[in-house]
Amino acid sequence: MTRRELLLSGVAAAVAGISAQEAMSATERQSLRYGALALQVLCDPVNQDNSLKDAHRRIDANIARVEGQLIAAVRYLKGFNGYDIKLAVLPEYWMTGFPYGETREEWQAKAAVPMQGRIPDMLAKMAQGAGVYLCSNQYETDPNFPELYFQSNVIYAPNGNVVLRYRRMISLYTPSPYDVWDAYLDAYGAEAVFPVASTEIGTLGTMASEEVLYPEIARAVSLKGAEVLLHPTSEVGAPGLTPKHIAKKARAVENIAYVVSANSAKIIGTTIASASTDAMSILLDCNGRTLAEAGFGETFAANAVLDIGALRETRRKPGMTNTISRLPSGAFAPEYAKAEYVTKNRMGNGKMMTHGEARADQEAVIQRMVDSGVLK
Repeated sequence: MTRRELLLSGVAAAVAGISAQEAMSATERQSLRYGALALQVLCDPVNQDNSLKDAHRRIDANIARVEGQLIAAVRYLKGFNGYDIKLAVLPEYWMTGFPYGETREEWQAKAAVPMQGRIPDMLAKMAQGAGVYLCSNQYETDPNFPELYFQSNVIYAPNGNVVLRYRRMISLYTPSPYDVWDAYLDAYGAEAVFPVASTEIGTLGTMASEEVLYPEIARAVSLKGAEVLLHPTSEVGAPGLTPKHIAKKARAVENIAYVVSANSAKIIGTTIASASTDAMSILLDCNGRTLAEAGFGETFAANAVLDIGALRETRRKPGMTNTISRLPSGAFAPEYAKAEYVTKNRMGNGKMMTHGEARADQEAVIQRMVDSGVLK
């Protein structure tokens, strides 16, 4: 705002009986209203490919196809409602699919992309071409852990820079930071475990797929200021509520946050019935109300206008509904500390566990919970 605009806003405010500061806040709130999109696209997985060359050819084709759909959606929606799409979330698995018969080592070679290089550059270009903050879920290698891979949510800014990288914390079979906890903290520090990105469109946080069932993930980033929770997922669509759908609404309400959740529009090319994961991409407001929801198939129907200014105003108001301001987190910390049943550093040697070893580890956790009296 120029000095002239500021002066004029003060005059107008005086006439209206409000302060210049209040008038400027209203202008700022207007600038924080923008379009967000959960782009529901099909997954054409690399499980079909027997060579690294073929797998990378398919990945390239998937990126090109989705980039075209994203740019088309951004252009169409600008003409439709007048708002610029500034935030887009892609589904889980959109680029590669998930391991389906491959060993962990085979999947790392076939589907995990490096943190830097040709494929990440293509994703950065996609964000730049669409002019959006783009949240992509992808399997990713890390030079600090050369024999492992992680499932990551990566947010690319409109200028192509990475502004957030979150490694999925809870996964039955994919390695997580907790599996190499001490080394991970040494490499990246505690702040990198549940990161947020402070941007001109609000503070962004993420969670992956079934992690929406765990309130701790969303809470961790919300306590760092996250206002929009981005949720790439690939889940069973249904005409009624599902556990994940219920959880999305709960995460929005309890954290006073928007939720943007993008589901896959079926997964082709495997023996799994293709439409088993489809529909239910959704945007929710801080009361858990549906702003937009997609039906089945590839679609940009799950789009809505987010009002970050209004959200911030809501978060600052005292009252019973301001749940995040009333949370006595210190009361819960000792209980969490006592309930440390899951093993950290399971892959502390930097090597993959087999599926059988991961299952045996979960059975041991359950037995510890039985022995402690938590489970009967």
